[in-house]
Order: sequence, then structure tokens, then C-alpha cells
Amino acid sequence: MTQPQKYHISLVGCGKMGSALLQSWAKNDLLNQLEILDPHVTQETIHSLSPDLQSPFHVKPAADLTLPKSDIVILAVKPQIMGQICTDLASHMPADASSAPLILSIAAGTSISFFEQAFGDNTPIIRAMPNTPAAIGQGITVLCANDHVTDAQQHMAASLMAAVGKTLWIDDEGLMNAVTAISGSGPAYLFYLLEALALAGEKIGLSSDQATLLARQTIIGASALAAQEPNSSAATLRANVTSKGGTTEAALSTLMDGRWQDILTEAVLNAQKRGEELAD
Repeated sequence: MTQPQKYHISLVGCGKMGSALLQSWAKNDLLNQLEILDPHVTQETIHSLSPDLQSPFHVKPAADLTLPKSDIVILAVKPQIMGQICTDLASHMPADASSAPLILSIAAGTSISFFEQAFGDNTPIIRAMPNTPAAIGQGITVLCANDHVTDAQQHMAASLMAAVGKTLWIDDEGLMNAVTAISGSGPAYLFYLLEALALAGEKIGLSSDQATLLARQTIIGASALAAQEPNSSAATLRANVTSKGGTTEAALSTLMDGRWQDILTEAVLNAQKRGEELAD
């Protein structure tokens, strides 16, 4: 069995997504050396998050960096503080762009051109958008690279993000806000559906606990069924549950009258627009 390649990673930000990535990298034995740059994280925190972590690692403030030896710098901080973080990091980047580490950002709405301006036009940059199911290895990450990313660096980024789920590459960065609106924000839409379905159950006589359990397990089970039948379209899966003249058909006659689709489309458009605003 081929051993996975290991990398020297500088992880900037170790919140929910950063820690999810860290746990998966450790579990999949992808770390050769690790630097965690987050003032709120301690060595004890890292050990509690990732008991599988065996590689040498250091927790240090952003003002104390040694980036030139890193293979990749993962920027896992909020878009609102990205500007200051990049200013701090830029002074530690090597003068020769050919020896610069790959920069990979998972911040919504922050463009590749923003990072090129911060780190230099010739710096290899990848913009990625994972989603929260990455925390259990069931995420999907969409990636887009600039022209300075080598095949080896693209492979490295794909390997690291595949540790938390599926990956999808796109050539048009302009689609990233649409990606964010669907897969990045999408889990929240499904959780809201769970809330709404449970509340509807209460309104027709079920207790709160009964309605919540039924709604939650129904969504979990339906999602698992979709995962097990990847070649079946959503329409086919829906039809398989729907009997002519039955209860499901009665419910779908309301759900499929156009209003729900219009509301969902409007919601997705609002998320896309907000991504564009964050980029300004």
C-alpha cells in the first residue's frame, strides 16, 4: 500500500474548520511538520482536539513565523480579519516567489486577486470553500487556483482537502460565490428544514421530543439513502417515496406549487450577493 505524502503545513486559525482539518490530516497521516498560528490555541488544546497528531508541531502567535520552509499556508480565519493577517504574514514570505509556500484560503468572499496583492503577483494561490460536514469527513470542498500553482501543489491541496470529504475543482473563480451559496451555506438550510419539519409535527399533535426525533432521523436516513444511490437523481428518489393518490403526493402538491422553489432560489441569491459584498 502506497504511503501518503506528508507535508509541512502552517495553519493560520484553528477554529471549527481549522481544527476539523487538523484532525483529519493527523488521522490520515498527512503531516510531516505543523505550525499552528492562533493566539487562542494552546498545546493542550491541540492534543485534546487531535490525539492522533504525531508530527512535530508548534503553537505560536502570528508575529513569530517561519514560513519559508512550509509547503503550504492554510488561511482559516474570518474574512473580516484576513487583511491584517495577510499583512502580518507577508513580511515573513521569502523574497523569491519561486520558493514561496502555496497559499490556500478557505475564507468566503476573499478573492485570489486579494491574496496576489497581499503576497505578490507570482505567489501560488488556491481559494477553497469547504463546508461544515468536513468536521465528520463528509464535506465537499470546491477549489480554484491561479496560474502560478504547479501540478504538485494542486495535488497537495487536493490531498489535504480530500481528507475531509469530496473535492471539486473549478476554473472560473466567478462561480465561487455561487458555490458558497449552495454548499458552503447549504447545511444551514437543511438544519432549518429540520427545525421547520419538527415544528410542523408539533402543530399536528406530536410532542416536541417526538417531532424532533422523527424529523431528525428522517433527514439523516434520507441523506444516507441518497449517499448510497449516487446514480439516482433527486427526482427519482422523490418519486420512489411517492405513491399515486397517497399522503406524500398530497404533501408534495403544496411543496411543489412553486413557492418553495422561489423562496429557496431567493435565499441562495441573497447568499451569493453577500459573498460578492464581502469581496468588495
